[in-house]
Amino acid sequence: MMNKESFGACLLLTLPQDVFAVISRFVSPSDICNLILCGKSICALVDSDKTWLVQCEVVKVIPLFEIVQWRIGISSYKVLCRFLVEVVKPLVGIWVQENPELGNVVYVMPGFLSVVGCRIIPQKVGPLWIQEGRVKWSPVFEIICGPDGSNGFFLHGRDKEGSCLYPGFVMGIEKSCNVLLLEVEPRREKILCNEIEREDSRKELSGKINEGGVPFGNLAFSDRRSLLDIVTNHVSVRVGEPLRGMLFPTRSKDDDAMMLERRTMLLKILKFGGNSKHLKLEENEQLCYNHIQIHINKLSENLGDDIDDMEDIEDQREVTPKKKSFSRFLRSGIKHILGKSSSSKIKPPSSSEIRQSFLSSGDTFGLSLKASCTELDSYEGWPIMCANSFSLYKLPMKNPVDNQEYAGLWGGTFGWPPGKYIEGKALFLLMLTYGESEDGSERVLFGTKILEGNGFAERPNGSSMFVANIDTPSLEPFPFDTDGRYFEQSYMGEGIADGYGFRYPGSKPGSLFVISNDLLAFVWQETKDV
Repeated sequence: MMNKESFGACLLLTLPQDVFAVISRFVSPSDICNLILCGKSICALVDSDKTWLVQCEVVKVIPLFEIVQWRIGISSYKVLCRFLVEVVKPLVGIWVQENPELGNVVYVMPGFLSVVGCRIIPQKVGPLWIQEGRVKWSPVFEIICGPDGSNGFFLHGRDKEGSCLYPGFVMGIEKSCNVLLLEVEPRREKILCNEIEREDSRKELSGKINEGGVPFGNLAFSDRRSLLDIVTNHVSVRVGEPLRGMLFPTRSKDDDAMMLERRTMLLKILKFGGNSKHLKLEENEQLCYNHIQIHINKLSENLGDDIDDMEDIEDQREVTPKKKSFSRFLRSGIKHILGKSSSSKIKPPSSSEIRQSFLSSGDTFGLSLKASCTELDSYEGWPIMCANSFSLYKLPMKNPVDNQEYAGLWGGTFGWPPGKYIEGKALFLLMLTYGESEDGSERVLFGTKILEGNGFAERPNGSSMFVANIDTPSLEPFPFDTDGRYFEQSYMGEGIADGYGFRYPGSKPGSLFVISNDLLAFVWQETKDV
């Protein structure tokens, strides 16, 4: 007789791969991995390209035709699925930063076997208006996937002579990440070309450094900025076509060939450095020096002689002995009897000590990108960010539900009617989120500004352009000709107005109108502005 578990396993093994691939659409990639671990016979059935192709669709990050297109440059659909799950899906979305106030929105989207972060350039509404017009952007960073699934990071930028790429490392991406950090990563240099690691001889240089080393974020802001400047200047690679373009796939076969060529060039830069045009990726050439890192000696030279002085300034000062009073002598004796130290409080390490501990944790240093999940406070959907950090913060995006159909990213501008081109009108990007009134009695809809296309920011990002009370209908009529448009709903609310300076705008009453064809219009009651 056969028990139920064995019978179920045998029945699963009798399924054709095509049938199992269809069934696998209803399970997750982690479930497939668990099945693979159950045994060799099940692994032979489950661990197939057909199954992993379906799993790439299940992730729902890119359409099927792009999945097939990406397969050309990668070893298997399994490797591709891991890249989609671990890199693309967590990073795709809208990211913002505190500074500068103007143009601080980065939209992260899939590229070609990559994920690309694009800065949305502040701009005016074009002749094709918002729904049909193209948005101007410039690349900020990209993460590419190698044939074996390894990841490489490139920061995009410019110098006086043209476009540059700054290669680096991906140091970890959490699935629920909401903070993206640009850092300098200390690494241990490899002493021989056969991957033998150098002995850790620098540990005894600093008695205060812990086993894990000093995090980059613990350094003073000026030290972090200096290190990033030095490392980027060292690893920069000046580029032209096709490295400057062809970031996103098209349906043209000629473009496919150019994208594959561009990706190969990027992988060569990661492996061999900037002078890699005539080298082949397949060459098993052992490199003793990593071209995307800077050595500790050169880094110290660029930082200056003050790095070598590791003694705390306070410790070098001569302390003038003071006469002890009887009470101080008595307190000192009591502490000694109780086993407590009579010395003063332990001073925290100085910025120079922290810096030296960080430098002592590696032989070479390179750029790194790290995506982590931290607890963030927010105000009306806008994260409260640290101004003195090289980081991006992810805006939470929720799929619209039945009673929150307006949530999401919206584009808009001032003026009526919609679709009419008026030269010089700024494009605004608003994030619409739902919340509750201060007393919790009503649902409200916040229209939070995240980008404005003026030459200067009239209101700080994160300001509510309007707040509408969804449970309170408005009786105000629409003040202009509707031009045959159907008005579905209208709600009472308040729109942004002058207040106490730039940082503290005020508000004035108005109404939010819901119009057919996915249009919203907020009208200020006093000025009739739309």
